[in-house]
Amino acid sequence: MATQRKSQLLTTAEAGELLRLKEHTLENMRWQGTGPPFRKHGGRVFYHRAEIKHWSDQARRQSSSGRKA
Repeated sequence: MATQRKSQLLTTAEAGELLRLKEHTLENMRWQGTGPPFRKHGGRVFYHRAEIKHWSDQARRQSSSGRKA
């Protein structure tokens, strides 16, 4: 049985699933410049797994008042 390697580059749908966000939310965040870093290859948008994790780690908070962890 062949082992399929996970790609480090994710589509918007895959990144949204990983972050539990809708594709539209990620699209809006891209437009606003507030979302995770992304790459464009041939007009298609991709997110790198490590960059998504880093972006999410930077969003950690200790309280809902916005104090960073």
